[in-house]
Amino acid sequence: MSGRPLALQFHSSATRTDQLPESDAEVAFVGRSNVGKSSLINALANRKQLARVSNTPGRTQLINLFTLDSGGTVVDLPGYGFAKVPGHVRRDWGPMIEGYLLDREELVMIYVLVDGEIGPTKLDAQMLDWLRDNELPHTVVATKMDKVKSSKKRTRKRELADGCQLEVGDVVWVSSSKGGNIDQLRDLVRTHLS
Repeated sequence: MSGRPLALQFHSSATRTDQLPESDAEVAFVGRSNVGKSSLINALANRKQLARVSNTPGRTQLINLFTLDSGGTVVDLPGYGFAKVPGHVRRDWGPMIEGYLLDREELVMIYVLVDGEIGPTKLDAQMLDWLRDNELPHTVVATKMDKVKSSKKRTRKRELADGCQLEVGDVVWVSSSKGGNIDQLRDLVRTHLS
């Protein structure tokens, strides 16, 4: 099983949890705008255009669902933080994301994406604190690790883990563009959705 791309298909989008279809189990990807959520979902499926990728932060503006052929759903949530979208749209994201994370019974794991190149931002720390306060299951995934110089990787990993109040081994380190540790994350997703 390891190494095989996730057979994901786009299913639907919604603005509220009550608009979502039933699912056996769901994992959600959350992170700040431009952290690489859509790129990571594409890498997991080994498909370039499954989730819409843009150079403009904030292109994901809805709760987007992708179904796995063996059952289960992968959810791409709007990014938090900087995004080139109208203020009224951005204001709706907080309640939309919070409502989904708190109310979705099918949700079994939240993958919090943190930019491996720059480390956790204040918004990332707030998200992690909020998830811990609400006792929601989550795993930190450090993206863009290919952009960190080899000589700085060890230090960057320690700093990032410390900033997330975790041990280095508790963080999943990936590169969507180079495929680094994508197999490991695929296996984790399959474990949570089986």
